[in-house]
Amino acid sequence: MTNPRIKIAFVVNDVATEKDNYTTIRLARKAVARGHEVALIGLGDFIYDWRDGICAMATRSKVAEFDDDKTYLVHLQDPEMERSRIRLAEYDILMLRSDPAEELVTRSWAPSSSLLFAQLASLNDTIVLNDPKHLTDAVNKTYFQGFPEAVRAETTITREPAEVARFLDAHDGKGVIKPLQGSGGQGVFIISEKNRENLNQIVEAVTRDGYAIVQEYLPAAKQGDLRMITLNGRPLQVDGTYACLHRFSQTEDHRSNISAGGGVEMVSPDPTALRIAEIVGPKLIDDGMYFTGLDIAGDKMMEVNVDTPGGINYMEDLSGVNFSGAIIDDLERKVRLQRQYGGTLSNRQLAVI
Repeated sequence: MTNPRIKIAFVVNDVATEKDNYTTIRLARKAVARGHEVALIGLGDFIYDWRDGICAMATRSKVAEFDDDKTYLVHLQDPEMERSRIRLAEYDILMLRSDPAEELVTRSWAPSSSLLFAQLASLNDTIVLNDPKHLTDAVNKTYFQGFPEAVRAETTITREPAEVARFLDAHDGKGVIKPLQGSGGQGVFIISEKNRENLNQIVEAVTRDGYAIVQEYLPAAKQGDLRMITLNGRPLQVDGTYACLHRFSQTEDHRSNISAGGGVEMVSPDPTALRIAEIVGPKLIDDGMYFTGLDIAGDKMMEVNVDTPGGINYMEDLSGVNFSGAIIDDLERKVRLQRQYGGTLSNRQLAVI
């Protein structure tokens, strides 16, 4: 079957702040190598036009094969590269790949505004991923509490130091506290008797820009966690290899996030991790969460990343498996279905079909 030439737009925080180890850059590079038209849009680049509908000032990639992600990003960030105005109704796919946590301090308006533009774009024939209506409800970690208790660590969400202390007292004095909106291991503290005396200062630091989420300490997290990618609500698997990383700390700092200096290795998820993915799958599908990252420690899921699930580049470089190519294959399939059904499928259906 001949794959259609498609137009894909990626929404990022800002093209100028993209990095060559980002999953978005890998996906975009693989798409242009296939001959697809690719544009990158920053959160502040949307336009609502009274005649043309949702438009944007975009960085449009040339269609070519680039040696690697670094070379490709140099092309996108070339000072001579001019942004051009595009109509999103002319694009087949709009992939939402921005990190709301990066905008908390300087552009708190940007994530919510971009989601509203994305919702309007989804009213046309453009397939918006993840589904923007439900993504609006999932912009912080409260979304996590909608999954079955069997897969969740016990949790309190608060701004009150006394409530944090109450939770810790009920969990043998240990817990993990972090910002409700955050990513990359930033602002994450493990509380124990060793640093309990600093609890008020820690809570103050974590709640500076909003609520804190406090979770039970999972002993299995000492050995790191798993980042498992899901596509269409199910674990992504290519040629028998799962898109699954073991992330582990390489220092006294217990954070295993890659951006916090953690190490990574490819692993095959054990039956417990696959059971967790099976349990959370129905909600991901019902909410139109096309592309997510499940963070698992032992028999619990610590987080689900629905905004900017990353790690694909590390997985490919470690395993040699073309996971990003499989994702592009799937996007092409969705566009074929969209055209075959003549626009009668909803965006949420197309997101996970």
